[in-house]
Amino acid sequence: MKRSEINQAKAAATAYFNRNGWTLPPNPVWDITDFGLGNFPKSGLLLINLAEEAEYCEKLMYARRNQVTPAHYHKKKKEDIICRTGQLIIELWEKDPATDPPVARLSVKVNGQFRTVQTDEPLVLNAGERVTITPLLWHAFYPGSEECIIGEVSTANDDHNDNFFSNPDIGRFSEIVED
Repeated sequence: MKRSEINQAKAAATAYFNRNGWTLPPNPVWDITDFGLGNFPKSGLLLINLAEEAEYCEKLMYARRNQVTPAHYHKKKKEDIICRTGQLIIELWEKDPATDPPVARLSVKVNGQFRTVQTDEPLVLNAGERVTITPLLWHAFYPGSEECIIGEVSTANDDHNDNFFSNPDIGRFSEIVED
């Protein structure tokens, strides 16, 4: 990713956070990725690490319409993905959606209650709603609104070793090109 693209993403996210009353912590730790695909508006996510402790992690994320966080799973991490503003679309699968036939239904916690969801129908989360993603559950997400603030509360986070993507060309971290 170009440094200018990263700076534009930070400015857009900061403006949206401010418009929606989200105050960032002092010296936020920014994590902006295009997943190594070179197309941030299509496959990208902006994350801010709010807490990174041995037992838990908290992140605040920002994405724009058509910006997908690609299909992936975690072997260890359990996370709640929370729509903070706007609308968030989540797709869920039991196995790799690129190589395995989907199971028709899954039972997942939505807003703290188990619910059966169809794997061929995206789960729509409105502001304040959440879904619990357990280890090994494949998921992808993207805004259903023009912009979206997304929260994540999870068990200990290891972005270097616990992100497994369906697309082998994806890398969790982007190479930065100074321009």
